[in-house]
Amino acid sequence: MANASARPATPDLEETAGLSFLTTGDGVRIAYTIDGPDDRPALVLSNSIGTTLHMWDLQIPELSKHFRVVRYDFRGHGASDVPPGAYSDGRLGRDVLELMDWLGIERAHFLGLSLGGFVGQWLAIHAPERVERLILSNTAAYLGSAAYFDKAIAAVLAAPDMTETAETFLGNWFPKAMVEANGPAIQAFRKMLLNTSRQGLAGNWAAVRDADLRRTIALIAAPTLVIAGEFDTVTSLGKSQEIAATIPGARLKVLPAVHLSNIEFSQEFMAEVLSFLQAAPA
Repeated sequence: MANASARPATPDLEETAGLSFLTTGDGVRIAYTIDGPDDRPALVLSNSIGTTLHMWDLQIPELSKHFRVVRYDFRGHGASDVPPGAYSDGRLGRDVLELMDWLGIERAHFLGLSLGGFVGQWLAIHAPERVERLILSNTAAYLGSAAYFDKAIAAVLAAPDMTETAETFLGNWFPKAMVEANGPAIQAFRKMLLNTSRQGLAGNWAAVRDADLRRTIALIAAPTLVIAGEFDTVTSLGKSQEIAATIPGARLKVLPAVHLSNIEFSQEFMAEVLSFLQAAPA
């Protein structure tokens, strides 16, 4: 079972309102929520690092008309437990499989952005029978050297809080003018970042550090849509182009966005997602 210290000592009541929880096989409590009718096809949404399931709030009103939408917080993030140590893409993928099993979902569409895209790739490679259609947004199959992430992990663990990290992330996620305007979206994502556990961020960064799916994504058989940000400085357009070129039959859509394309171009993002998920089988 998970060590009691792995759970937040004083959970934010607003953060946990309306959430349900699953305890995984290794004793970690995962927060999740479901929107939409039970008889609709299942769609699992998976977040960017440093965010919670609320990063999809703009998409839920429309998606829940068509799908049974499952959102969850990564271990180490949001209202989920924060186990110590490094996490792996395989462990993050198994969290999704255990959640699907818990909810009685045999197959689901999967939409992952950034870190969520790494998880989506892992699932489509290692559990292809569970993935119906796959959307990989603003992500990569391999992001960078271990040395880069080791330095970032050491820095965030040594920092007194998430203040500096939060501002760095916001600058990497959105256009400069949008950050400077400090509108409701920026304020909401700043709050998510400031409330993120430094250990949880470090654990998930380790999963990105150790992931290299550049060769194995050629095995993905699920119909795949890759959404890229033309001006993405985190997971560059080239990373998305590589994924689309490697996964058989994958389609690439480029939006004039930075990293969180579902926020910056929410209508265009939603149009692409619905068109892809509702298309007739080839």
